[in-house]
Amino acid sequence: MEEPLVRPRSLTAEAAGLRSGAPGLSEYVDRLCALVERVDPLLHAFVPEPGRHRRLRARARELTARYPEPAGRPPLYGVAVGVKDIVHVDGLPTHGGSALPPGVLAGPQAAVVDRLLAAGALVAGKTVTAEFAASAPGPTRNPHRPGHTPGGSSSGSAAAVAAGLVPLAIGTQTVGSVIRPAAYCGVVGFRPTYGRIPVAGVIPNAPSFDTLGVFTADLAGAVLAASLLCDDWRSAGGAGSVGGAGVDGGAGVDGGGDGAGAGSAPVCGVPDGPYLERAEPVARRAFEEQLTRLERAGVTVRRVPLFSDFAEVTRQLQTINRFELARSHADWFARFGGLYRPETVASIRVGQGVAAEDRASALHFRERLRERVAAAAGAAGVDLWLAPSATGGAPEGLHGTGDAVMSLPWSFLGLPALSLPAGRTPDGLPLGLQLVGAAGEDERLLARAASVERVLARP
Repeated sequence: MEEPLVRPRSLTAEAAGLRSGAPGLSEYVDRLCALVERVDPLLHAFVPEPGRHRRLRARARELTARYPEPAGRPPLYGVAVGVKDIVHVDGLPTHGGSALPPGVLAGPQAAVVDRLLAAGALVAGKTVTAEFAASAPGPTRNPHRPGHTPGGSSSGSAAAVAAGLVPLAIGTQTVGSVIRPAAYCGVVGFRPTYGRIPVAGVIPNAPSFDTLGVFTADLAGAVLAASLLCDDWRSAGGAGSVGGAGVDGGAGVDGGGDGAGAGSAPVCGVPDGPYLERAEPVARRAFEEQLTRLERAGVTVRRVPLFSDFAEVTRQLQTINRFELARSHADWFARFGGLYRPETVASIRVGQGVAAEDRASALHFRERLRERVAAAAGAAGVDLWLAPSATGGAPEGLHGTGDAVMSLPWSFLGLPALSLPAGRTPDGLPLGLQLVGAAGEDERLLARAASVERVLARP
């Protein structure tokens, strides 16, 4: 393909430029729509939308009239955002990646969209999702290698950011649907603590796990987006700053300066055991190289035995996930089950056979596991857990979305997680490094991640 498909754009730079008036919103919208019309037929990141250009020009006129002076413009003034097609947006149909009749899935606009619009954003369109954010993939291609999956279920959101169609996109993660596609597409993916971004107005998959997240080109963009979308964001003390002291001569790393003990290098834990062994050899080798680079830069890395019962952790998550998926779709599936794809049907059928008491037992198991992981982190003095973001590079073919197992325990626990681009496979596919923080400490996770991002960016 002659059209270059990998060209992510900085959210912070684009937002600053639009607020200053360079470019003007009409020109920006014209460029955006021309780019989508030219590139998306190759990528299939967006749900097709007749009249996209007309809709966005009208929104641009509204914003221009409302905020004539640069000083009064909101932080995302005019910024184009992709929104996963299980998130309701007024004026745009929600299909959920499915063949269900138009209007069946309609609902009130999502709270996260309200927050985007209040910050001045333009909804560029709906991004493609695997059917109902499960495992049946959509048509989206990986911008780095169009014959490979972009991951899922937030496939269109990750691909749209990687290709530079938008500088910010919204996804959701039930198990691995933000972190994995971010890694496969070579962008930043942030999944906050469970519940930190309200999910009102989002089609549920498994409500005990469903979490909204963001895709951006870099960490600074993720910090900006998180600060606007998460409840009760604490930016005081520099938690939102990623421009502090860096690595000098290969030694000495600051922790981001979040005012809560992050003034020195973070202590990073490696969860040794069956979980980490699920990564493919290429991902393990890259991960070990990343750990070595971090240690050389002054980061303390401690290997901590964790998830010795990983098979049981997986089983318990699947018990809850399948039970809740079946309940979330009980009405729609009863009426339109013949329109669901085979992969989704199989998961729902399994969930229909799960007893309520088994789900309750699995939820109790999760509480005990939370206590164990917190105790392990405390005993080892761990600030962040590190792991590969995915088992390897993006698999070839568009028939699946890849393995979510590297996100599984962290999603089960509801912990905030971040994927940073981190190297490539020998054949050139992107890899990611996953950083996981403590529940509710999203600000600290992102602040401490700044030092890790700087180390990874060094040649």
